[in-house]
Amino acid sequence: MSPRQKNADTFNPNGLPMRLAATYERTIEASLARAWENVFDWEHLPHLHSDSFSVCDLEERSNWGWRARTRAHPASSAPDTVIELVVDHAQGRYVSRTLSGPLPGVEIWTRFQALAPRRTRVGVEFHLPHLTETQAEAAGARLVVLYTKLWDEDEAMMVARQKALDGREGKTPAHIVLGPIDELLPRLPLTLETTNGAVRLVNISGEITAYPAQCPHMLAPLTETLPNSDCEIVCPWHSYRFDIRSGLSTDGRGLSLGVLPRVELDERRTVSLRWP
Repeated sequence: MSPRQKNADTFNPNGLPMRLAATYERTIEASLARAWENVFDWEHLPHLHSDSFSVCDLEERSNWGWRARTRAHPASSAPDTVIELVVDHAQGRYVSRTLSGPLPGVEIWTRFQALAPRRTRVGVEFHLPHLTETQAEAAGARLVVLYTKLWDEDEAMMVARQKALDGREGKTPAHIVLGPIDELLPRLPLTLETTNGAVRLVNISGEITAYPAQCPHMLAPLTETLPNSDCEIVCPWHSYRFDIRSGLSTDGRGLSLGVLPRVELDERRTVSLRWP
């Protein structure tokens, strides 16, 4: 399938009365590969950017980009906005175009430039139709504030993902001694860095439970959120869900956190972790 918009990779294909409302530039400490990966990752919008999006329902995706029905807050009353993101691979840029919603015809063009292996320049132009100069300036200022927040969140995700990718080659440890249980319990929840990534230790009804603190989907860290009353952990990037006791998905996606370390308590009441 193709984009719904004809000539979608060209500027203003519908010939609307456009104004350049604002521009936004920044340098992110992430590679060009991570930046493009983020562009195609529609799924993270209502989760990583939960303050800005309440809904993102995918309509179509392909190598040209994706189209989705989104909604701001509050979800119960905010109008639907259909966004179509189209990539111009030859020019190293993409456009996020509003097909329907409060202001159809908005075009937000973003261009990437690799500055170093893990540094990318981002340039954004906000083109808005049917507005006076004063209206466009005000709307542009609001969009710059919004995009600063979105790119702050995206950059943090990209940096964390790259760090996780770099650390995937470590070997799983066989055995780690954690110390006396009476000293360990008050320190929980605790994140333990191992040669094969982080392990999270939590206290569940007086029992220590340990699980790999990384979502298998895109390697999001699971170190800042606590399990709920059902012993379920939720990924902060895409809201994938896992049972920390089994390590298995609870949302039907069929994923696993990986090999779970076993918590052992010896006769001296010393706690250790052992991997199968």
